[in-house]
Amino acid sequence: MDDVALTAAALYVIVLLRAGGTFAVGWLAGAGARRSRLAGRISAAKFMRAEHAIQRWGAPVVAISFLTVGFQTAANFIAGSMRMPLRRYLPALFVGGAAWALVYATAGLGALEILARLFAERTALGVAAVAALLLAVCGVVVYRRRRAARSPSADAAAEES
Repeated sequence: MDDVALTAAALYVIVLLRAGGTFAVGWLAGAGARRSRLAGRISAAKFMRAEHAIQRWGAPVVAISFLTVGFQTAANFIAGSMRMPLRRYLPALFVGGAAWALVYATAGLGALEILARLFAERTALGVAAVAALLLAVCGVVVYRRRRAARSPSADAAAEES
């Protein structure tokens, strides 16, 4: 077995355990919420509609969530808390987890290998590349926060007009 296949297999096992565990925690949290005082405050009709939508259409959302950053955990938790049937969840988990493992085993580790070579052969260039990447990430975060902060005030100004 070559290195990429071994890495992909290991990552696949990891993602199955992690995402499956997140689903299980969501399942338990949903069960607890249904027995709490919060359950009485939730509109039963709206809650049931949302639950049925997740149960019916949630599998494609779960599978695609593995190709996103930050949404994967939420999608698995929500699928669990909304009691998505296992016959719909498990295929989405297997397909999405396989896609995630293949992407990270090839592109993700390839990028790390390039970065490691860059540091080994031209350290200054490697440091500059990491610094540029960090600045880009910080720029995106600042831009999004400023845009989010402006949105409520712009909405309030529009309402006053």
